[in-house]
Amino acid sequence: MKTILKILRDRTLRNRILFVLFILTLSRAISAVPISGVSKIELAKLFTDNNQLFSVLNIFSGGGLSSLSIVMLGVGPYITASIIMQLTGVLYPKLKQMQQEDGTRGRQQFAQYTRYLTLPFAIAQSYGLLLLLQKKNVIATMSHTMLAFNILTILAGTFLMLWLGEMINERGIGNGVSLLIFGGIVAGLPSKFSSSILAFDIAQLPLYIALLLITLIVIAGIVYVTEAERPLEIAQAKQSRGYTEMTVHNTSYIPLRLNVAGVVPIIFAISLLTMPQMAAQVFSLSANPALQSIANSIATVLQNQWLYGIIYFTLVFVFTYFYTFVTFDPVRTADNLQKQGAFIPGQRPGEATSTHIYYVLSRITMVGALFLGVIAILPIILQGITGFNAVQIGGTSILIAVSVALDLMKKIDAHLAMSEY
Repeated sequence: MKTILKILRDRTLRNRILFVLFILTLSRAISAVPISGVSKIELAKLFTDNNQLFSVLNIFSGGGLSSLSIVMLGVGPYITASIIMQLTGVLYPKLKQMQQEDGTRGRQQFAQYTRYLTLPFAIAQSYGLLLLLQKKNVIATMSHTMLAFNILTILAGTFLMLWLGEMINERGIGNGVSLLIFGGIVAGLPSKFSSSILAFDIAQLPLYIALLLITLIVIAGIVYVTEAERPLEIAQAKQSRGYTEMTVHNTSYIPLRLNVAGVVPIIFAISLLTMPQMAAQVFSLSANPALQSIANSIATVLQNQWLYGIIYFTLVFVFTYFYTFVTFDPVRTADNLQKQGAFIPGQRPGEATSTHIYYVLSRITMVGALFLGVIAILPIILQGITGFNAVQIGGTSILIAVSVALDLMKKIDAHLAMSEY
């Protein structure tokens, strides 16, 4: 209550939060505007069948795909473009330097390149998705003109969502893209709860209680791991000369988070998995027998829940390490400590310090990567054991929602602390 009262008294913070709420409300209104030629009956069947591909795409669209709105792709193409840019930055040092060391101008240019790359991905995804939905009779048969018109409409919706996210970054508080995804997840909760209540079976009451307990444990675990950090002690020597010469060591620490990457590895992994899934579903309808056979083989592999879970877990694990060491460079950190006259007790400045940081970060990242991987495939494990559709009680949606909420709370607390100073 004290925090809420502080927010209400702080005019700047209050206006920023109200602006975020306005943008989220606007994005929900836009997501209710459908493209032309949609069959609501066939669309309802598509999501009733628990189609894995469309359920995942619906998360990144902020719920826009469930109504085939003009923002049905959401920020998905932008996320895919970000992955490609991150990977390219590893291969080309100049691009990485632009992102990390070239100041604000460099980061702005890197972000602009990401937006340019978003365009071809958005065109390809909208074209493939429209063809797939047309083959499934969700959309009426389109002429070439209508197809081009719908693609342009979806492109406009994608960049509109991206612009709304950037407006949150500039005039609101929190990460705009993450908050738009968060808004879509939260907006879908009432319908999920209502469908669960309608399908309630008293004979399965123990199973429902068990799943509820697992959900609470998962949320507590996400909070614990997200907040957990390993303090790495550093010392800074100061000399004072008077009647006697003495050296004083001021000690502090570098907080190494257990999960530096946050939800980014899961988002990266899902984006990579949805691309072959969508391509396989589109090309499985091709008239070319060879192309159709290859697409059916890929679709069969990815429809195997256990094999899909193994691939998903591996991608999340690898991307956790990748993103951690892209965002936190031990060599750069060691150089900065040496320039500031600081050191890690027991470690020589320079290469020995960077090796020690790398060693500690690798060990704690192992725990974070395993946790993210298990959370990601938890619904698949529970569904395999119980036979109950557990997608709604764990995994990606809960992890994104809880992580974004924690990040927003931290930024609000930081703003309040700055106001007090």
